[in-house]
Amino acid sequence: MFKNKLFIISLVLVSVLFVTGYFYKTKQSSKKNFLTQEIIPELGNIRLTVTTTGVVEPQNRLEIKPSISGRIEEILVKEGSAVKKGDILAWMSSTERAALVDAATSQGEQARQYWEDVYKKTPIISPINGEVIVRPFEPGQTITTSEPLLVLSDRLIISAQFDETDIGRVKVGQKANITLDAYPNNKIKGMVGHIAYESQLANNVTIYDVDIVPQEVPEFFRSGMSANVEVIEKSLSDVILVPVSAIQDEDGKRYVTVKKKQGNGVEKRQIEVGLTDTNNAEVISGLSTSDIIIVSDQKYSPVKKRETG
Repeated sequence: MFKNKLFIISLVLVSVLFVTGYFYKTKQSSKKNFLTQEIIPELGNIRLTVTTTGVVEPQNRLEIKPSISGRIEEILVKEGSAVKKGDILAWMSSTERAALVDAATSQGEQARQYWEDVYKKTPIISPINGEVIVRPFEPGQTITTSEPLLVLSDRLIISAQFDETDIGRVKVGQKANITLDAYPNNKIKGMVGHIAYESQLANNVTIYDVDIVPQEVPEFFRSGMSANVEVIEKSLSDVILVPVSAIQDEDGKRYVTVKKKQGNGVEKRQIEVGLTDTNNAEVISGLSTSDIIIVSDQKYSPVKKRETG
């Protein structure tokens, strides 16, 4: 009987020790998984951007069609040539002149020279300052007045399309960054030059055409190239930034938990938040760079400094 009681008491003691050890271990494990981080607000740059895609196109595309039908005698430019208003681009012979000169050639050099002097070639003159982007013909070919001998562009731009939900954030004069699919490592600075007044419907989505004008047109720009556009809606420099994950929302107000400057412990501090992007938020008031924010979350994102465009 005594042995049975001793066995039962021993079993109870072992069970109590086991349960106590389990809860102690669980508590310690819970504490171990609970991470507290100290964050010091930093001065940095933040910006809001609107992104879309576009295509390199001539801002003004001008087809140069001859005033006469006939034979192309000489073309003085090639694709990519820069031209000025008034420059002679090519020389042409009308159908009649070409026939006369060809007939005279069979009669000798003197006869040919006579008709060439009497019946002058017709110059094709550039009406604008620009660049030759298409040269579809070669000397010796015949052409009519309905065919473009050359195509000129005054400059190349990006024709971008913005969804109607974003167009309200885009303004003429805003800075923009351009990258081409063909040259992804080359960032070109530009600006918003024009916003269309009339919308278009593409795949049942209302869009607006926007001209993005490069500050300088690189030599590698070609009409038809695909582009990615980032319009800078707002940009701020040297402002106090904190991770979005450190901010608490309560009843429409924003708070952070900060370390007390006097003594131990923490306190909840109300702050005023300004510009916010995916990772960071600008703090307008309520914090300084001498404060220490306490974040009790393993998944917080540290402050990332952003560069303005």
